[in-house]
Amino acid sequence: MNWPAPAAFPVARPRRLRQSPALRRLVRETRLHPDQLVLPLFVRPGRKVRQAVGAMPGVFQLSVDELLKEAAAAQSAGVNAVLLFGLPAKKDAAGKGAYAKTGIVQQAVRALKKELPGLLVITDVCLCEYTSHGHCGLLHDGAHGKTVANDPTLKLLARTALSHAEAGADIVAPSDMMDGRVAAIRWTLDEEGFADTPIMSYAAKFASAFYGPFREAADSAPKFGDRRSYQMDPANGDEALREVALDIEEGADLVMVKPGLACLDIVQRVKQTFRLPTAVYAVSGEHAMIKAAAAKSWIDERAVTLESLLAMRRAGADILITYAAVDVAKWLKES
Repeated sequence: MNWPAPAAFPVARPRRLRQSPALRRLVRETRLHPDQLVLPLFVRPGRKVRQAVGAMPGVFQLSVDELLKEAAAAQSAGVNAVLLFGLPAKKDAAGKGAYAKTGIVQQAVRALKKELPGLLVITDVCLCEYTSHGHCGLLHDGAHGKTVANDPTLKLLARTALSHAEAGADIVAPSDMMDGRVAAIRWTLDEEGFADTPIMSYAAKFASAFYGPFREAADSAPKFGDRRSYQMDPANGDEALREVALDIEEGADLVMVKPGLACLDIVQRVKQTFRLPTAVYAVSGEHAMIKAAAAKSWIDERAVTLESLLAMRRAGADILITYAAVDVAKWLKES
């Protein structure tokens, strides 16, 4: 056989590895697995309560008995972790329901750990769902009107995290974006015998327009102003890395970037810089847009949801917090 000169050999053809489903699976770089999924759930007082959230199709406010059913179904589908948000019976200026030992999240944690001991229970630590004004901490009168008082709020966040740990939470997740809250929570947990309880910090949480539907689900819209004085400016990337670095220094075991698709660059930078387990929250607005477009048959809900989550994984996310977790787990089993 007369071999051609090296320059005459055919060039590489990447398409050769795309010709069949088996070949594509063989060389696939990024994969989704149910173990990566976390399902957010909203719990409220009462019995047999299953109140639909209008802006988030498929999402409900649930009483504890209904929450147990929802979590059991999720676990059966392959979703082994949930993230709890609470809606209290009463609200007040200090958000006392957040850290009450008989609070709604505390009740839900105890019930979940009793009935579904293998389920990983993560609790959101914040005051916004519990305060009458809807902000994430105690208010004081500042130079620019009423603002959240950072340091007094830390004590209440630490009390909230401790009450969740005492109820049996596997991970506490502060989402308030107060400065120093991870250190306050870590110190309190350690002092009270919960040194082994991990903290998943909402480390880079942006003041995003994608959160709108969540405020209906959690009944947490601010009664005045907005949260831009404590949540991050969406224009800032370097600041996000500084925020993450501070939380890690204070004791965060896992870090989160929120929202998801709008922050893929941040996810990649955080993962490459810190190499810590990194979560991404596919937030309410992302969920609502996919559901709305799919209802109009403008997009394929399954394909778009899976592609979105793959993008987050490709950017570096280890943990995917998504309202579509149960559907995704089922789809993955079918594929």
